[in-house]
Amino acid sequence: MKIALITDTHFGGRNDSGSFDSFFKKFYDEVFFPELKKRDVKNIFHLGDCFDRRKYINFDSLRSCREYFFDKTIDENICVDMIVGNHDTYYKNTNNVNSPELLLNDYFNVAVYKKPDTITIGGRDILVLPWICTDNYEESIKHIKETKAKVCFGHLELEGFQMWKGQENKEGFDPKLFQNFDLVCSGHFHHRHTKGNITYLGNPYEMFWNDFEDQRGFHIFDTETLELEFIKNPFTMFEKVYYDDTQTTPNVDNYKDKVVKLIVVNKNDHTAYDKFLDKLYKVNPIEVKIVEDFSEFESDLLDDEDIDLTDTLTLVSQYVDALETDVDKERLKTLMKTLYVESQDYE
Repeated sequence: MKIALITDTHFGGRNDSGSFDSFFKKFYDEVFFPELKKRDVKNIFHLGDCFDRRKYINFDSLRSCREYFFDKTIDENICVDMIVGNHDTYYKNTNNVNSPELLLNDYFNVAVYKKPDTITIGGRDILVLPWICTDNYEESIKHIKETKAKVCFGHLELEGFQMWKGQENKEGFDPKLFQNFDLVCSGHFHHRHTKGNITYLGNPYEMFWNDFEDQRGFHIFDTETLELEFIKNPFTMFEKVYYDDTQTTPNVDNYKDKVVKLIVVNKNDHTAYDKFLDKLYKVNPIEVKIVEDFSEFESDLLDDEDIDLTDTLTLVSQYVDALETDVDKERLKTLMKTLYVESQDYE
């Protein structure tokens, strides 16, 4: 039997942004449900953080996600099993008050698990582990140690796994706790990656700059073979544009409804730069953040002749000039400047 696995949908995310909600909807309308229909998949398992905020949701966000996700499961005769994630719980020490139960109780096809349990789907026993908190800690550990199931679906915080690409989590449970399972699938961390028998599935779409160039999507799980097949989400929200007027001017036509970070590497012709900005804004991006280096002006604020006013970019340029290499030094200096300018932004 094939099951669709999805997690961390965060409906109502980014402060109930209509632009992000439309971005989410595009994924479900054009990727997720068409793929399920093509494969005749009739079961979805959601691994937590269905909704974004623990204490409330905007009514329009709720209406929207019900229409493009939950109503669609009714239309397509799809059953949905769902565990409670940390973003779904009102209190931090218990899962008893949670948004999926309160907001989705009129959907007969949705089953919400707020406590650990072993269930059977497609002939496969699966331990389901909602967010582990003070209230259910002992019960969760007991289930982990005593279950006969070899597959676990959870919303877990495990030590040594990446919260986002390149950022390792130093806290949480020891992964060895799950060493007796053949496969553990988890929500919570949005970066998709696998270590040993544990896979963090990753969320379906980009939501923050941390997600940039980190592939998103969902999975199809085979209950017989334990195979996980990744289905790519081809749509992106975040784009970086590098402006360098010593090079070809970037094409801005594809940045409509995108969050854009404009990184200015070289700006010698201010008129040309202003025209480029006008073209960029006319395609209606959601947001444009400009990252530009102004270090050459900082030295003007200092008068002490004994202070070395050499800025970082000058030092880099001098270093490259002193290198004994056949590499094109001007191209190398441009690359170094690009990396330096981009590194000044920490969002």
